[in-house]
Amino acid sequence: MRRSLEQFGTTEILTSAVKGVPPGATVTVADLWTRGWNVLRGDTATPVAVLRRSALSSNIATMREFCERSGVSLAPHAKTTLSPQVLALQLEAGAWALTVAVPSQVALLWSFGVRRVLLANELVDETALAWVAGELRDRPDRDLLCYVDSLVGVERAERAFAAAGSARRLHVMVELGHAQGRTGVRTRAEAVTVAEAVAAAPHLALVGVAGYEGTITADPPEAARAPVEEFLGALGALALDLHDRGLFDPDHDVVVSAGGSTWFDRVAAVLSPLAAQGMRVVLRSGCYVTHDSGLYARTGPSTRDGWELAPFVAALEVWTRVVSRPEPGLALLNAGRRDLSHDAGLPRPLAARTPHGDDVDVRGATVSALADQHAFLRIDPVSPLAVGDLVGLGISHPCTTLDRWPLLLLVDDDYTVTGGARTYF
Repeated sequence: MRRSLEQFGTTEILTSAVKGVPPGATVTVADLWTRGWNVLRGDTATPVAVLRRSALSSNIATMREFCERSGVSLAPHAKTTLSPQVLALQLEAGAWALTVAVPSQVALLWSFGVRRVLLANELVDETALAWVAGELRDRPDRDLLCYVDSLVGVERAERAFAAAGSARRLHVMVELGHAQGRTGVRTRAEAVTVAEAVAAAPHLALVGVAGYEGTITADPPEAARAPVEEFLGALGALALDLHDRGLFDPDHDVVVSAGGSTWFDRVAAVLSPLAAQGMRVVLRSGCYVTHDSGLYARTGPSTRDGWELAPFVAALEVWTRVVSRPEPGLALLNAGRRDLSHDAGLPRPLAARTPHGDDVDVRGATVSALADQHAFLRIDPVSPLAVGDLVGLGISHPCTTLDRWPLLLLVDDDYTVTGGARTYF
């Protein structure tokens, strides 16, 4: 499986129509490493998104060790990168499954050759349900777990699988939500009602419970810890209640799943005791793989007291070029909203380099605003930063940068290109 994922799309011809590929170049992902390109030398187009391979490998290894120590499984959220090359590394490191958000992403991962997919959402679209039922009927090598939080959802899924004439049942998890949150039943009584309906449906199998604690927020962020743990405690209690009622399918692991990239340490702490009841606790964290220079750098588990493993490190950077110095104290970079995350904070200048290879000090510089294709970099009026210089930007919340780039260049610590990661958003 790893080889099929890693090689997916690597022979596709890429040209300068793909962001990051130098003008006039024709290349495939498979032969990127042969070109000898170096980002800091200016061999690539700008802007260009890169993944530092050493940081990527370190993050994957740290998460693997965390899960092993905590006695939990990992189904990383694939929508973070939607890159077969990155997902292959996560599966090689022992991921139990991969998580997605919508049916089209289920189809994508199955096309990559991924066997077990967790759809962390309700599956109620009749067309998608009919397609899933047919795929599971005809492809015994594929498996899907999905959520349900309503009797209507149960009825729709049962109807679709009955119509497909499938001997396989859909593996369903009852989702528990919280006030002001996203999807998920709001009370245990509602959860029990939905679970009983699933258990009574001939073509469905109740295999677990799930929730998402990342929508519980506070200011300061650490103040959310207590309500997060309270919610996770309620999720664990629901799993035990449904177990005691005999509602879970006896032929499948009981799966209890939660965990974004901010509180997965608390998920493991609160829920891992369920393993003594024979349940599998599954984290769905996704952003750990690239980490970031903003949101998760401030709020992630490795920033808290008591973290004993290697810290997560930002792997994702976008390198830009200064295209204008129209006023003292202002430089315009050639990357903007079409290239950079801005939903959880503006990018942060990390480093700068002249075309001759000299470092330029950008400490204290800030990105104050983004236009579609420009970033406004506020700098010291006497800064030597000049038109043509390269500026590397760190990202806050990587997801909304990654989905803007069909190609991410993998680089070593000297920023020599060693490969590529295609994305399929």
